[in-house]
Amino acid sequence: MNESQLIARVIAGDRVAGRALYDTHAPRVYSLAYRMSGDPERAREFTQDTFIRAFARLSQFRGDAAFSTWLHRIVVTVISNARRSEVRFAREVALDEANLIEATASEAEPDLKECIARAVENLSEAYRTTLIMHDIEGYTHAEIAGILGVPEGTSKSRLSAARAQLRQELAAFKE
Repeated sequence: MNESQLIARVIAGDRVAGRALYDTHAPRVYSLAYRMSGDPERAREFTQDTFIRAFARLSQFRGDAAFSTWLHRIVVTVISNARRSEVRFAREVALDEANLIEATASEAEPDLKECIARAVENLSEAYRTTLIMHDIEGYTHAEIAGILGVPEGTSKSRLSAARAQLRQELAAFKE
């Protein structure tokens, strides 16, 4: 059975077909969610949220792009929305908690792995997403462009800018 037949069966309410569709795509969705979040538990949550949204909107899938492209666009959106919520929440820290946060900051110099993780986290969302999708997950620029809904050249320029920013932030370790 091909993917479009499987999708039609899921829309018709076939739970076995839904499980087959999930089993086919969940590993790659989880991998992308894990790379973007850095947390296996959050990645599982993002994967679950992605499939809940995808199955709820499956009748809206037009087939203009590959199903995997449509699905990966959803996971990127789910993670982006979660990050925006986290940023809003982080800004709402009470003033009396601000001193506590400052006092618990680590004074030791973090190792290279921590610095790289922090440098990647400090990238803008667009740069971070493009870098993770291309350099870590192995998506092509054409695939990234399709998933993010941007021109292929934009994907290439974002990757170049992300790499340049990382080089600049990590220059101290070059010595």
